[in-house]
Amino acid sequence: MDEREVGALVERATAADGVAPLSEHALLALRAGRGGLVVRDGGAVAGYAHLDAAAGELVVHPEFRRRGHGRALLRALRGKAGGPLRVWAHGDLPAAAGLAESEGMARVRALLQMRRPAEGPLPEPVVAEGVRLRAFEPGRDEEAWLRVNGRAFADHPEQGAWTIEDVREREAEDWFDPSGFFLAERGGELVGFHWTKRHPGGIGEVYVVGVDPDAQGLGLGRTLTLAGLHHLRETGAGQFMLYVDESNTAAVRLYESLGFTRYAVDVMYE
Repeated sequence: MDEREVGALVERATAADGVAPLSEHALLALRAGRGGLVVRDGGAVAGYAHLDAAAGELVVHPEFRRRGHGRALLRALRGKAGGPLRVWAHGDLPAAAGLAESEGMARVRALLQMRRPAEGPLPEPVVAEGVRLRAFEPGRDEEAWLRVNGRAFADHPEQGAWTIEDVREREAEDWFDPSGFFLAERGGELVGFHWTKRHPGGIGEVYVVGVDPDAQGLGLGRTLTLAGLHHLRETGAGQFMLYVDESNTAAVRLYESLGFTRYAVDVMYE
């Protein structure tokens, strides 16, 4: 399989649909040589599908749609899964919804993308007594971060399953900046974090915010979110973005209180 061909397919689909068809996780797996399924049409890569323990994703080249390639990839994912299959449809596009319905799949989860301008009111973070914030240190903090991430996202099928390899792959990315990776410590122990990410075009992302369950009630989610947003604004971001599960009403309310509004949605079918 040619990674460049799949990459070109992803670029064409993104331009046609206005939304990236594959997640960062799937793209990192492709670049690391953990490629997925390919369907060809006349020798060209017409479609691509990725599957991991959490869910599948698939994309069909705009020039090869309505030829059954999407259905073939979806059925191939079902066979590879060997059991219940969940698939992300990025952007909640009508064609994806129609395919899922025709294959007997139901909508089971929605992931919201929320955005706000970087300019405008942004409260200063208030740090609870006994807590200090500092920047992540590569080579020192990975294992402690993984423990807290696992505890904070114990019920999250993607984030909670991260491994040290997942962390190191992202540390090797051009966008990785430890100065924008905030850790909260209490009594010398890591209790929360906010990892930020910069995208081209001046967009700063609340990449992931997590708080250890034993540290709930200290307002760390809000504190860490604000610390990261101030950092992103100070380093030139003109717009903020984030992803949050629609069912996580507490987090949605927090982000809405900070001026975020709904921008797009990804849907999972099972």
